[in-house]
Amino acid sequence: MSDHEFDVAIILNYYAPYVSGLTIHTQRIAEGLAARGKRVAVVTTQHDNALPLREIRAGVSVFRTPVSRTIGRGPVSPQFVSVARSVARRSAIVNPHAPMLEVGPIALGVWNRPLVTTHHMDLWLPSGVVNTVARRAVDVSTSTALRLSDAVVVNSSDQARGSKLWPLIKRRNWRGIAPPCLDRRGGEPDYRDGSGLHIGFLGRIVEDKGIEYLIRAFQQLDDPDARLLIGGDWIKVAGGGIENRLRPLIGDDKRVRMLGMLHGSEIDNFYASIDVFALPSVAESFGTVQAEAMMADVPSVTTNLAGGRSPVLETGFGRRVPPRDVGALARAISELAALTPEERAEGGRRARELYSVETSLDAYEELFEQLTPMRDHSSVLGTHGRNTLVR
Repeated sequence: MSDHEFDVAIILNYYAPYVSGLTIHTQRIAEGLAARGKRVAVVTTQHDNALPLREIRAGVSVFRTPVSRTIGRGPVSPQFVSVARSVARRSAIVNPHAPMLEVGPIALGVWNRPLVTTHHMDLWLPSGVVNTVARRAVDVSTSTALRLSDAVVVNSSDQARGSKLWPLIKRRNWRGIAPPCLDRRGGEPDYRDGSGLHIGFLGRIVEDKGIEYLIRAFQQLDDPDARLLIGGDWIKVAGGGIENRLRPLIGDDKRVRMLGMLHGSEIDNFYASIDVFALPSVAESFGTVQAEAMMADVPSVTTNLAGGRSPVLETGFGRRVPPRDVGALARAISELAALTPEERAEGGRRARELYSVETSLDAYEELFEQLTPMRDHSSVLGTHGRNTLVR
């Protein structure tokens, strides 16, 4: 791309080995571009003190900054902005990922480099005075970055139009690029227990995933052979958080199985073990896990939220229900359980066409290649964040 030290600098609060939909997304982009011969840097925080501040990870140069404290899920790292700006100045393309409190100050420090902000979703936090202030601060910071961006990437046009920042996004050079998803067919049904209906959830066990509504919906199914498989780690918060609500809700129902964190082939085996995937989020940007379920011929039921419903809308391979509607969720699960093998195979084929890793990488690489000469020209003019690329 250039004679800079790095072709792309990706900037975000958390990166591998931290596990979330956003970090998996960025890790696949970073490592995928590196595998294609690009020099990729990632600037992130040292969320675990055991991690090195600098390392080469799967061909990606990772820069971490120490964390002094954590507020909610947000790391506080005094050196983060300065290190991000430093690496940005050594890179041909700068790609911060929002929502992130620091994204605005970082964008303000990026000059004579194409700035491509990937906006995953509007920040969602539980209600409360402190969280309200935090949301407003992040919205202001994200708005600043978007105004300065040469291009804005969102996970889908549905997500973009549903964002509170849509009035700003629509005036930018924006495009929908779906997250890179893996084809996980070929697993073994190791988690299957009998011939009954098996429903699966996979992800972080946090407030915004709506897992309590899934458990209640499952408990409406009067079938002793049905199973609910929940994969993912409890996210520890002060006072116990959602764990204090979910464990009593599950009680002694042996049909509900907590599988813990799954990795690699365990995830393939998880998808091979279920008949229906459920993502009952109350806030969602896309849901890579549901797209990967679809790619493995498993239909998904999800909530009718902008962005989170995109895989179901784009493939027709699932159902949408209102958030927090337990009855509608239970009915949708039963409807999807009745799909024929032919309908499942066709739905999986459509999903694989749309959401592969290569499709996502191609789109990012094309965008970056288009923007590099644009920034070279605009730097001569002394401009920043010009809206000249046709969508």
